[in-house]
Amino acid sequence: MQFKYKNVVAACLLSTLPMAAHAQVSDNVVKIGVLGDQSGMMADLSGQLGVEAVKMAVEDFGGTVLGKPIEVVSADHQNKVDAGLSIARRWYENESVDMILDVPNSAIALAVQDLTRQKKRVVIYTSAGSGELTGKACSPNGIHWTYDTYAYATGVASGVTDDGGKSWFFVTSDYAFGHSLERDASAVVKARGGEVLGSVRHPISTSDFSSFLLQAQASKAQVIGLANGSGDTINSIKQAFEFGIMGSKQRVAALFMSIVDVRSLGLEYAQGLNLVEPFYWDQDDKARQWSERFFKRTGRMPSMVQASNYGATMHYLNAIKAAGTDASEPVLKKMHETPINDFMTDNGSIRADGRVMRDLYLFQVKKPAESKRDWDYYKLVRKIPAEQAFRPLNQGGCPLVQQ
Repeated sequence: MQFKYKNVVAACLLSTLPMAAHAQVSDNVVKIGVLGDQSGMMADLSGQLGVEAVKMAVEDFGGTVLGKPIEVVSADHQNKVDAGLSIARRWYENESVDMILDVPNSAIALAVQDLTRQKKRVVIYTSAGSGELTGKACSPNGIHWTYDTYAYATGVASGVTDDGGKSWFFVTSDYAFGHSLERDASAVVKARGGEVLGSVRHPISTSDFSSFLLQAQASKAQVIGLANGSGDTINSIKQAFEFGIMGSKQRVAALFMSIVDVRSLGLEYAQGLNLVEPFYWDQDDKARQWSERFFKRTGRMPSMVQASNYGATMHYLNAIKAAGTDASEPVLKKMHETPINDFMTDNGSIRADGRVMRDLYLFQVKKPAESKRDWDYYKLVRKIPAEQAFRPLNQGGCPLVQQ
């Protein structure tokens, strides 16, 4: 009996050894798929350099987790929902991808959200903006990492409305991202006593904004709100200059801009614009240190998405290490439980709806004479605390949240 008892104790002790000892990694590899825009209007925001940021994180992590290699694959979804969904399905079903990252274009993100839930994998949205990802379309398998349309639209719209811009007309990209920006900004304008005089929608990646801007100009609205992004925002602003809108009695408010858009525009066009970002390469010592490393590797300072790709990858890999497995449920649990602390986030957290709570920052674009070096573009206006920046948890309609 004593011998049998000792065997039972030994078996129990073995069962409590770290899960890594039992090689709890599916297919003996942890595979990360970066699904992005590598050739279209959002390529500068993430693109190939976003893939490099993920590879940089994997290298810094050591190249392995739980004794198994970490592999990075990438693809260009070409801003087509069917193409993006097909790639994601192939990755999950045939190529053993454990986690999909990036996913610019909210229409594609919403489709991948549903697929990821079905396949019980992990998806982290560092590029997509639609607030629906943590609203009615929320998922226990999805994490909205960087920003969302609610935070950006409310941050810009509240500042402009409070500064006297009471009447608005929107020029909106005709897909989920643009619709969300317009909706959320409109709600802020109306809540602050302003009015929305109308809107016009344009195809994504259009080159000619003349008819849309002329409608906005004819509305006599004090503010023309650009509810679009990346190349569409750049072209909108350039053509607004051509029509004499910039510098006139009408103001142009870009609800979504990033540092790569400012660079493409140039300070001559972008000077004085207010914009919201969660990250700027020169905002503190931690950001500068990592960004200089990224610059040496790529020749460019990082965008918020490229920085997010690195941070999200590290958080995911650390969760696998802590969970002792790459199975999605325990990994997601660890990701939600663990505070996010890195060069772009202080004491961030992941809410029940998948929203990463982090502080955002309102910046103003410098005048050319104020810029001391290449990529020196922003002046900090103020910090926007996470609880003020993002939609309250009980207002999004996420079915995971008890109302």
